[in-house]
Amino acid sequence: MNDSTLAWWSLLCGVSTINVFAWIVSALLLRYRSGRLRWARATPMHWHVLLSAAYVLGCAYRSFFPVYDVQRFVMVDSWLSSVAVGRSVATIAELCFAAQWALLLHTAAQACSSLRIARLARWIVPLIVLAETCSWYAVLTTSNLGHVLEESLWGLSATMIVAGFLSLLPRSERAQRPFLATACALGLGYVVYMFEVDVPMYWSRWVYDEGHGHKYLSLAQGLADVSGRWVVSLRWADWQTEVVWMSLYFSVAVWLSIALIHASRKFSSGSAESLRYGPC
Repeated sequence: MNDSTLAWWSLLCGVSTINVFAWIVSALLLRYRSGRLRWARATPMHWHVLLSAAYVLGCAYRSFFPVYDVQRFVMVDSWLSSVAVGRSVATIAELCFAAQWALLLHTAAQACSSLRIARLARWIVPLIVLAETCSWYAVLTTSNLGHVLEESLWGLSATMIVAGFLSLLPRSERAQRPFLATACALGLGYVVYMFEVDVPMYWSRWVYDEGHGHKYLSLAQGLADVSGRWVVSLRWADWQTEVVWMSLYFSVAVWLSIALIHASRKFSSGSAESLRYGPC
C-alpha cells in the first residue's frame, strides 16, 4: 500500500470515529438541556438529532469503505465497498443533510414570522432529490455531465439557503445573529467553491471524455456494473483527485451537521408560533 494512501485513509477513519462520539455527546447534551418531555415530542431539535445521526453514520461508513464512483475504485475488496452500496449510503446521508438545512431555514423563518422564506425552505430537499438523481445517472453511465448538473444543483440550493438566512438576519433576535452570519459566510464560501472549482472540474472531465470518444454505459449496463464490479486500488495517483473534497466532506461537513443540532435550539422558541404576519 502506498504510504500516502494509508495515511490519508487512516486519517479519514480516525476523524469519522471521533465524529460518531461527538454526535453521541451532542445528542446526550441536547437531551439534558431540553428536558425529557420536550425530547419525547417530534420537535425540530428531535428531527435534527435523527437526521444528523444518518449523515454522521453515512459519512463514517464511506470513510471506512472509500469509493471513487465513476472509476469504480475501492480500497477494500468486499461488496461492502461496491459502488451500488456506497452510492446508496451517500444518497440517504446527503438527503438527510439537506433536510437538516431545510428544516433549520424553515424553523428560523417561523421564528422571524417570514412565510416567504418558509416557502423557500420547502424547495431545498426536492432540489437535492433531483441532484441525487443526476448523481446516480453519472455513476451508472460514467458520464461526468451528470455530476456537473448534480454539483450545480447543490450550489443553487446553498445559494438559496444563504439568501434565506441573509433575509432573516435583520429580523432575528440578537442571540441568533452570530449563527446566521456564520452560516452565511460558510455558505458563501461553499457556493464559490462549487461554481469556481467543483463544477468546472467535472465539466473538464466530461469535455475530456467527449474529446477522447469515451463510451458511456446505458442505465441497465451501469446498474449491473456498479453491483458486481469494483477495482481495488491503493495507488495514490488513483485517489489524489478525490482527497480534498472527501477530506472536507467527511470532516467539516459532518461537524456542520452536528452543529445544526445545537443551532436548532436558538430558534425553537419562535418556531412554536404560527406564521400569521405574512411574508416579510
